[in-house]
Amino acid sequence: MPNSSSISEFLLLALADTRQLQLLHFWLLLGIYLAALLGNGLISTAVACHHRLHTPMYFFLLNLALLDLGCISTTLPKAMANALWDTRDISYAGCVAQTFLFVFLMSAEYCILTIMSYDRYVAICKPLHYGTLMDSRACATMAAAAWGSGVLNALLHTANSFSLPFCQGNAVDQFFCEIPQLLKLSCSKAYLREVGLIVCSVLVLFGCFVFIVVSYVQIFRAVLRMPSEQGRHKAFSTCLPHLAVVSLFVTTGFFANLRPPSLSSPSLDLTVAVLYSVVPPTLNPLIYSMRNQELRDAVRKMMSWSHFSRDKLLTCLYI
Repeated sequence: MPNSSSISEFLLLALADTRQLQLLHFWLLLGIYLAALLGNGLISTAVACHHRLHTPMYFFLLNLALLDLGCISTTLPKAMANALWDTRDISYAGCVAQTFLFVFLMSAEYCILTIMSYDRYVAICKPLHYGTLMDSRACATMAAAAWGSGVLNALLHTANSFSLPFCQGNAVDQFFCEIPQLLKLSCSKAYLREVGLIVCSVLVLFGCFVFIVVSYVQIFRAVLRMPSEQGRHKAFSTCLPHLAVVSLFVTTGFFANLRPPSLSSPSLDLTVAVLYSVVPPTLNPLIYSMRNQELRDAVRKMMSWSHFSRDKLLTCLYI
């Protein structure tokens, strides 16, 4: 029976059994990854480069885009490499790093989504105090707290999970190193300590979810009292993308971690993992750009400027 000291690598779940399907999965994952990089990269660049977007709402959107980039870059490249080279292995250190980064980025993203709901609440329900409550220092402090809490949560879970003896083999039934699947490899009762940490984390996440719900109840009450139809439309246009992103994040994450054991199977676990680790980072840029005219204009202006710069450079080279 191997233990954690004798394990030098883990074996991840193969996405397919045949070579043709492995290559198909590689190209599919590559397309999804490039779409996520493009969408989140455009949002990050547009917010950073356009002065009109230097507001608290877009500052937190920039943080969200960076977290999405990190989250999808933590899982997909290794899965694509395994599918392309027909391998399953990941080193012990690589598994530790992947676990830490994934928990860190997902935790920080949920905190950022909670802060974004508070930002919308202050903007709509307390507009006269918005400049004071959401000044640059307050925004930087809240963003730092979100990233810091993600690091702390990831440190606790990663250190506790990899301190357990892995005596049930080294085959992880997932396409990346996921804590629930790693716990299945332990035969020590000490895994109950990690289960306790997971329960505490779920309670904290549930508290954030309640905060988001209460914030939006107050927001919708304030919006419905607005006399101007244009004002209501503008308020809804800034709130609905965030609400859609939160709904996607919460439903996929909660179903992945809180579904009953009777609904667990390798294929379903794989599908759910893809839903909560790949789909949100890919769709978030699309969701935010659909009803946000300012963001679309900034991206369009940035792309037209880059096109103009390229033509100007080619003209200079030709001359």
